[in-house]
Amino acid sequence: MTGSSFWTTGLVLLAAYVEVVVWASDGEAVFIREYTLIRRDHLSEESLQHPEDPSSRTARSEEDRDTLWDAWGSWSECSRTCGGGASYSLRRCLSSKTCEGQNIKYRTCSNVDCPSDAGDFRAQQCSAHADVRFQGQFHDWLPVYNDPDNPCSLKCKAKDSGLVVELAPKVLDGTRCYTESLDMCISGACQIVGCDHELGSTAKEDNCGICDGDGSSCRLVRGHYKSQHASGKTEDTVVIIPYKSRHVRLVLKGSDHLYVESKTLQGIKSELMLDKSGQYYLENTTLDYQKLSDKEILRVTGPLGGDFTIKIQFSSGADSVVQYIYYQPIAHRWRETDFFPCSVTCGGGYQLTSAECFDLRSGRVVVDQYCHYYPENIKPKPKLQECNMEPCLDSDGYKEIMPYDLYHPLPRWESSPWTACSTSCGGGIQSRSVTCVEEDMQGNITPTDEWKCLYSPKTAILQPCNAFDCPTWLAQEWSPCTVTCGQGLRYRVVLCIDHRGLHAGGCNPTTKPHIKEECLVTVPCYKSIDTLPVEAKPVWHKQAIELEEEVTATEEPTYIPGPWQPCSRTCGVGMQRRTVKCQVMLSFSQSVADLPDDECEGDKPAASQPCYNKPCSGGLGHEGQTCCKPALLQ
Repeated sequence: MTGSSFWTTGLVLLAAYVEVVVWASDGEAVFIREYTLIRRDHLSEESLQHPEDPSSRTARSEEDRDTLWDAWGSWSECSRTCGGGASYSLRRCLSSKTCEGQNIKYRTCSNVDCPSDAGDFRAQQCSAHADVRFQGQFHDWLPVYNDPDNPCSLKCKAKDSGLVVELAPKVLDGTRCYTESLDMCISGACQIVGCDHELGSTAKEDNCGICDGDGSSCRLVRGHYKSQHASGKTEDTVVIIPYKSRHVRLVLKGSDHLYVESKTLQGIKSELMLDKSGQYYLENTTLDYQKLSDKEILRVTGPLGGDFTIKIQFSSGADSVVQYIYYQPIAHRWRETDFFPCSVTCGGGYQLTSAECFDLRSGRVVVDQYCHYYPENIKPKPKLQECNMEPCLDSDGYKEIMPYDLYHPLPRWESSPWTACSTSCGGGIQSRSVTCVEEDMQGNITPTDEWKCLYSPKTAILQPCNAFDCPTWLAQEWSPCTVTCGQGLRYRVVLCIDHRGLHAGGCNPTTKPHIKEECLVTVPCYKSIDTLPVEAKPVWHKQAIELEEEVTATEEPTYIPGPWQPCSRTCGVGMQRRTVKCQVMLSFSQSVADLPDDECEGDKPAASQPCYNKPCSGGLGHEGQTCCKPALLQ
């Protein structure tokens, strides 16, 4: 391994610790090897911004003059060229006696991300020992991470034999103590590093990835998915996790298998198959995958480098269940503008700020409706301040008003909300109007000529929608015949399966397969002709009726029938009833609201129907014979 390969990946070899020699007056050397860290903000601004020549030494401060210390030396070269390292400064004791205090101080440095191909810093240190014999043999060494006993020792594992060896008592300064932490090893000790990259800082990122944030820039998303092998599909989509999401965790329980598709902001698509436990990389994102005998676990710290579509590949066996959780960034946020120019040039005026809706993905300002979608977004109130308070010149007290154009916002494209999709499934089109508008001093917005907005591209007025497949009917197996002899009926369950493999309704009722048909049991019946056949328990009939009527609320007002109540009579012909409500699904809160009947289109489903459980005993086949009591309505 050549030395040049280390320099290209940002590895700078420094001593694992520093021994400072202080010469006493009697000519004997005193070694000082106990070092204490101080916070970077305790250092002077000048020493941080103006590194000196290594041979120079800063002037002694007032504090140094009161002690026996010489001035601090210049800062050393950073232990790393990227990814966060450490730099130190030394000072000498000018007395033959031991000086009070420390002779070394540290600060962080090179706090910029390393290139994607740079490799891991601890792994580079293990690889450096590949050219050194260990017990008479050469080995390719892999790093051992997260040692709970001594995270700052260089423990490596031989790639061929799995032998774990401590190759050095200390890793190089700037090496991370743990993979999921910014804490770094300095002089063999793990030191706390905050998300602000300051030594000793306790600042931490919130779940949204904001240093010292309050968690308001993202939202927690939870959900679960159940596969439907009976749908006939070989794969399905579990969830689409958007760009920049963090702390993703999915657990699949069952025999199916997970895999991932990605799509970048530029539209580039990729696919990642997960075949064995380990780390995978997709769109500059690390995925930790664990495959066990009865489940699969996928963890992604993030942020995601694109939109990740988690898919499931069906296999034989029972249906699987997937539970997932992640933090989704709020894609549109209010951004406060700078103060507009002052309203006057002299004599005292005012200036205001405003707020604009900013798309975090595209980095562009968009119409306000996008920010209003998130209730977490509170639009900042305009700020007002006085300006140009100096008196105007005495020349007839004239006070010049600033030209309107200097703080008049540029004309911009403004679009209306998208219309409803032309179809509910199978691919449709939705449209919107896009108009060039301008805003006056009072905030009034009026349409203007389109040429005034041509400095920026006009936004799209059409887009595809609801590209998923339409629901289809799926018929289950027939039940046993309802009689033990002669001619009877048999039933089956007919489900309406949507593109997710769920029974959700929405199929064309005219194409629904029939749920019952006549059947013949080739066993002679030895009863009188007036006696009805013996019926089996009607469990299939009941299940078929219930599934036939199941309808769920959507974002369009729809009649939603409730379950049928028991028949009013336990034998013979009776009546059964149910409630039928006009309801709508509120998309944001995922709750159902009741509406007046005139809000729903189409015919209202029946709220009552005749029912028949079994013939009445003692009067089989005779009209007018009533022997049974009415059933209690639930």
